[in-house]
Amino acid sequence: MENTRELQVVSDHLVEALEAFLEKPPEGVSDTIIKAFSDAVEAKGKALPPQIFYEAVEQSSTAISITDSFADILYTNREFEKVTGYSCEEIIGKNESILSYKTTSKLIYETLWARLNQQKPWSGTLVNRRKDGTRYLADLTIAPVQNVAGKTTHYLGIHKDVTEVHQLEQKVLNQKNLIESVVDAAPVITVLLDSEEKIILDNMEYKKLSTDMNIKEPVKYFLAAFKESLGLRFDGLLNIGEGHEIQEVNLDRGITIQPRCFNCSITWFKEIDEHSDSFFENETKTYMLLVANEITALKKQHEEVRMNALRALLAEEESIQNVREALNGSIYQLQGPINLISAVTSMLERKSEQEGENSAIITALKQALTAGHQAINTLQACIPETIDEPFDLVNLNMLIREVMTILTERMLKLGVIVEWDPAPMLPSILGKEKKLRSMIKHLLDNSLDEFEENKSGTGTLLIKTEFSDKQLNISIADNGTGIPEKLHRKVFEPFYSRKGVISGKTGMGLSIVSDVVNEHSGSINIDKQYLNGCKILVQLPVFQKNN
Repeated sequence: MENTRELQVVSDHLVEALEAFLEKPPEGVSDTIIKAFSDAVEAKGKALPPQIFYEAVEQSSTAISITDSFADILYTNREFEKVTGYSCEEIIGKNESILSYKTTSKLIYETLWARLNQQKPWSGTLVNRRKDGTRYLADLTIAPVQNVAGKTTHYLGIHKDVTEVHQLEQKVLNQKNLIESVVDAAPVITVLLDSEEKIILDNMEYKKLSTDMNIKEPVKYFLAAFKESLGLRFDGLLNIGEGHEIQEVNLDRGITIQPRCFNCSITWFKEIDEHSDSFFENETKTYMLLVANEITALKKQHEEVRMNALRALLAEEESIQNVREALNGSIYQLQGPINLISAVTSMLERKSEQEGENSAIITALKQALTAGHQAINTLQACIPETIDEPFDLVNLNMLIREVMTILTERMLKLGVIVEWDPAPMLPSILGKEKKLRSMIKHLLDNSLDEFEENKSGTGTLLIKTEFSDKQLNISIADNGTGIPEKLHRKVFEPFYSRKGVISGKTGMGLSIVSDVVNEHSGSINIDKQYLNGCKILVQLPVFQKNN
């Protein structure tokens, strides 16, 4: 009978405590625990024997204790002994503080009692001490139990040993911090993106590049280079979530910011989704890891060697071009008199047939005509042969900067101010590099010739590139005297020059430019709306690769 009464008392205490607990379950308590306690209370309400209710709580996988209003322990279940090492017989009558350990902040206990004194439950994590002295982390919930008068008579304590969970979380956090520290300290640009190209993680080198180049998100230019290179393969590799690609990328922000060159690699990988929806289906997420190693210094060394060779090559090409233009000019000049002699000869021959005269003159004219044709043939034979070059991928920003570098000395001598506004990432076009470089140089030389001839004021050159609607646009504007609208077409004709014979120019510059643009299926125009000088607009198509 005595045991039955004890069970009844414990059972009643548990019911009161659990009912109070279930009225306002503390945050963080799992639905499973709440359901188990609710079922136990409901079973008690159905007049189940106290022994069944008692055993249900005894066999709970959560440590449970009940104390009086002074926190002296009245009851503990079996799990409590497993967690703390104290058996029910050893712990009954002892104060709950027996589990406390000194590393738990005094402020936490003050907050705990402040909540309980307000008759509100408290939840938190404490460092507790087992019977053998070892420490563990207790995820604890304490709920006050009130009588009908509203006075707190007992406290229900529910706690779990979360030491291993904490250690695992701390290991993950430490590994995360370690990885982020290594990535942040890495001397290469590192960016992690999701499948929608949103940045998940970046490092200091990436942030530094963004500041130095005055670009909000440089990664979009890196990705643009990969997409241009890979074409449709890019989306395919993204969907598969595998693969490794390498690409050289040049970032150019104009004359005031030095261009930067990078060797970039991009790797796709998959991660299992951590959300509960993916527990059985193993859904995955695809990420992109972009690493960019700067090779600007190395490229600069190679560039210096290349530029010296390029200067020599351009000088030779210009010399050959001058010879070619001079010979073509001579042929052009000779062709007029020869045509006139041919016309006069034909006219005299018709008259001689009628009157029988002028045979000596006709003979002399024919000899002059023959000599003239021989001279033209000789000049044509002397014209240097034009060696055709194959079409290849060409970076127009790089060509423009090369030409500006070659013309730097002349620009400085003339005191020309250059404003260079390139598109940070310009798609490569399929073209003939030498001819396109020659086209740019002719256009810039044309403006510099204008400044040299009209020396009033400071010369300004505005050079801009941009890409839109599959067209690569180049504009070169100067603040010279401009070209009258009636001559906008005339200036592109061979041998036409507004500078006159004194200048020594053959008038082939813009004609050559027009031929190069036409060869690349582009267009060239003089902007009629530009009133501050002359503005040349060149449009070249960009043919996308479909891999």
